[in-house]
Amino acid sequence: MAGIAGSDKPNIRQVADIAGVSHMTVSRVLNNYPNIRESTRTRVLEVIEELNYRPNSAARALASQRSRRIGVIVDSSSENGPASTLRSVELAARQAGYSVSSIALGSDVMSPQEALEHLTALGIDALCVIAPRSSSVSTLRTLAIGVPVLVIKADRDPTFLTVAVDQQQGTRLAVDHLASLGHRDVLHVAGPLDWLDARARERAFHSRARSWGIHERAIVIGDWTADFGYDFARTLTTLPDYTAMFVANDEMAFGVIHGLHENGFSVPRDISIVGFDDLAVSRHFLPPLTTVRQDFAALGERVVEALRAAVEGNEVPQRTAIPAELLVRQSTGPPRTT
Repeated sequence: MAGIAGSDKPNIRQVADIAGVSHMTVSRVLNNYPNIRESTRTRVLEVIEELNYRPNSAARALASQRSRRIGVIVDSSSENGPASTLRSVELAARQAGYSVSSIALGSDVMSPQEALEHLTALGIDALCVIAPRSSSVSTLRTLAIGVPVLVIKADRDPTFLTVAVDQQQGTRLAVDHLASLGHRDVLHVAGPLDWLDARARERAFHSRARSWGIHERAIVIGDWTADFGYDFARTLTTLPDYTAMFVANDEMAFGVIHGLHENGFSVPRDISIVGFDDLAVSRHFLPPLTTVRQDFAALGERVVEALRAAVEGNEVPQRTAIPAELLVRQSTGPPRTT
């Protein structure tokens, strides 16, 4: 039998049409349901063989119309934020009776389009994109996805659902804390600005700093790593004019404190440091780090709730923001007087 014109891969509905049965009957044959007439089963299997049809998870789920599977694309799963978010989504999905299939993007490993094609072949009901770069989101906008899509980012999106810890509010808490201590010259050490969270924190920092009359200065753009923070701090051979730093994540903040210590400077006596994330070790660092806590457990729950509602056709908020929390420890204090 000739293949189907205009289609690279036969699908379950084409099998059903040629066999003269419903797609649900094909699905039942594939899943070995007992109450199928033998002649029908034989006919369906013959068509499957003739078309060289290879069923995937989506086809097997057609009997229920849902696979109860969430696909997740993770941009840089080695970083703490994306990794913690993925774990929280997996846990919340399992508690809701869903499974999760995830793919990590990386340089020259897999494009967003290839990741989407792979997940779609697994038969996902919905797609979540974690810690995306703006370039990845732009690529997704050009693709026909066919299932509800949720992006972990702070801003409202015209195309996708969004859920995130409120990056702007968390940044405002950090700036307000430093300003309330008397700091009026603060350096922002940002993450890579192609990252949506880094960009959100950077914009919120400038906006809030201006409202306090904090001296405006060029930011330093980092790469999320402690090594970057350390290397940057080691360049400070004399005390800078600024008296505090708002560092875009805890790992870079650890490196900054280490580098300052190596140069003979004291935190917070000489420079106050605020991080972002609240890693498990942040409270045990010396000095214990003042930081902004992201509630990853709540984030995972809201993600799954939103996607589940979208799959079931229920009303879903276009944007869901989860409050951040400032944890004041011993890495911040009043500005130095000399």
